[in-house]
Order: sequence, then C-alpha cells, then structure tokens
Amino acid sequence: MAWNGNFGVQAWLAERFGAGFHDFAGSVVVHAMGGWLALAAVLLLGPRHGRYREGRLVAFAPSNIPFLALGSWILIVGWFGFNVMSAQTLPAVSGLVAVNSLMAMVGGTVAALLVGRNDPGFLHNGPLAGLVAICAGSDLMHPVGALVTGAIAGALFVWCFTATQNRWKIDDVLGVWPLHGICGVWGGIACGIFGQELLGGLGGVSLISQLLGTAAGVLVALVGGFAVYGSIKAVTGLRLSQEQEYYGADLSIHKIGATSHD
Repeated sequence: MAWNGNFGVQAWLAERFGAGFHDFAGSVVVHAMGGWLALAAVLLLGPRHGRYREGRLVAFAPSNIPFLALGSWILIVGWFGFNVMSAQTLPAVSGLVAVNSLMAMVGGTVAALLVGRNDPGFLHNGPLAGLVAICAGSDLMHPVGALVTGAIAGALFVWCFTATQNRWKIDDVLGVWPLHGICGVWGGIACGIFGQELLGGLGGVSLISQLLGTAAGVLVALVGGFAVYGSIKAVTGLRLSQEQEYYGADLSIHKIGATSHD
C-alpha cells in the first residue's frame, strides 16, 4: 500500500513535498477509513434505548470477558501475517515489519493498562490500538519509534473511547471509531514522524504528505458514510424497533438465542 508511482496526486505530493503518501499495511486506507465510516453510521443510528438517562451514561457491562480476551488474542496473532505480508511478495518480506508490529503492540498494551486503570476492556483493546497505528509505517520505523507509536495509540484509545461514551454521548458499542478511526489517523501521521531518518527511520516519507493523505481518507470515509447510511436510513431505516432491540437481533431477526441456558 505504499504508492510510489507517477500517478496523479502521488506524483504531485512527491514533487511538492519530497515523497508521496505512504501506508504500508493500511492504517489509513483500511482502519481509519473504516472507523470514520462507522462514525457516520453510529451518528445516524443513535444510541441504544436506555443507554443515557437524564443525560447520564448507563453502564452496559461486557457480556463475556473471556471471549473478549480470546477475540483480542486471535486478532493479535493474525495481525502479524497481515502486516508482514502486506509486502505482497515473499522476496519483499521484512523482519522489521514483524518486530515493529510487536513493539507497537507492547506499547499499546502497557499504555492502555496504565491509562485504563486495569480495565479488561481497555487492556485487550490496547494491543489492537498499537497494531492499528503501526500499520502505515511498520516497514520504515525504528523499533523504538514503533513502541512510542503504539503507546500513544493505546492512550488515545482509552481517552477517546471514554470521551465518546461519557462526554459526547456517542454510543459506539465496540469503540470502532476510537480504535480504528482515531488510531488509524494517528498511524498515518506517526509514519511521517517516526519514519524520518532523524528519528531512526528509513526515510522516504513526508509529514506533510502523510497529513494530507490521512485527511483525504477521513474526508472520503465521512462523506461516503453519511451518503450511504443516510440513504439507507431514508429508504428502509437503520435500527430495530424498541421491542426488537430489547430482545436483541439474534431473537428478533434470526429467531435463535445468542447464549445457551441450562
């Protein structure tokens, strides 16, 4: 995903700022765009019934902490294959990508553990935040830069998730926008910072190009998200009725329970 050809905007960025937009494994084009698309959907959908009462947040506890941990661990393992093989060919595979992915994961985990005050939800999303952020520059950064990138991402996730739920009253159930949208944006920018030779990176990146490319991705995602989900909302509606929501989509739509009761 590191576009270095002589095509359109990339050629202009390279000529004007010394390098085109770099996103090796998709911090922006995969994660940030998905997160900002999700934000448009969540804003149009609105909060769940009973989530806010008299302007105050009503806590909905996670349904299964072991499954939360298991899902996080499965993603962590798979992420190494995703990031490393973003090289697309075996001769281009770099061990630096794997090392930087590991370092960013560690940074995200430690930061989320500390800032999130041992909350298991934050703890198991912290490594994912670090991995989202390292995607863009995993082939360029020094491992210490990757560690810092991941740590900032882990803290960003905790702060933004908390603000989203409590201050801004945005009911993003799984924290998709803070985790993928915000940390993906940070990853695009961090690539332009820690990819510089001055900070131990391999160079060949421009902070200005990273800022412009990241902003363009966010803009396309937001406009597209509001257009698509707004159209669906106008034509068929986006959400279940209050009664269906109370019983849950599993029973209301699929006619099967999500859990077994002995």
